[in-house]
Amino acid sequence: MDKYEVLKNMIDHSQRIVFFTGAGISVPSGIPDFRSADGLYNEKREDKIRPEDIISHSFYVHYKDMFYSFYKNKMMYLNAKPNLAHQYIAELEKNKQVTVVTQNIDGLHSLAGSKNVIEIHGSIHRNYCEHCHKFFDARYVHDAIGVPHCDKCGGDIKPDVVLYEESLKEDDIQQAVQAIMKADTLIVIGTSLSVYPAAGFIRYFRGNCLILLNKSETSYDNMADLVINEDIVSIIEKIK
Repeated sequence: MDKYEVLKNMIDHSQRIVFFTGAGISVPSGIPDFRSADGLYNEKREDKIRPEDIISHSFYVHYKDMFYSFYKNKMMYLNAKPNLAHQYIAELEKNKQVTVVTQNIDGLHSLAGSKNVIEIHGSIHRNYCEHCHKFFDARYVHDAIGVPHCDKCGGDIKPDVVLYEESLKEDDIQQAVQAIMKADTLIVIGTSLSVYPAAGFIRYFRGNCLILLNKSETSYDNMADLVINEDIVSIIEKIK
């Protein structure tokens, strides 16, 4: 039995599955990841400011114009479509209990049809006025000139995404941990498992099969029951 057959067999014999996904699952949809050679964090900028600093809470507070210029151009991909991996996960919900815990803010899991999605880093599709808390969608924010302002009170609009220096929402943490603890299979896709506290979530797994599907090795590979270091779409094509 080759590794793809092993993967298919593990999924077929699981009833309660958690998919823990990172940027790598959305790369085939045209959204760059963060830490690879071509990733967002390795981009050379003329002003020498690190992307990690731009998407921090303090930078947002003090330099909103620069924050939004970067955010709209580099983190909002409104034309991106779910790929085969997103679609496969959504289809599994028809026959199994599936929870998606994602670090991604692109909303592609929900767009693909997944119903039980925990977005631990928030979403570009949820934006709120900092003054009156009115909701705005991603298109409103993207199309605004400079810093987007509320059309009701004029307040600044903030995306509901977790910036550096900000904490994850306690409710999201609890939901993610509970889902992982109850799962009989945990499938990690497209993440280096180097961002905490999210990466530490997999330590709560008590089930039978821990599966890591990522282009590069991770520090958790030696804990896994199956590791496949390949592009996620090519893996899904072999098990569908």
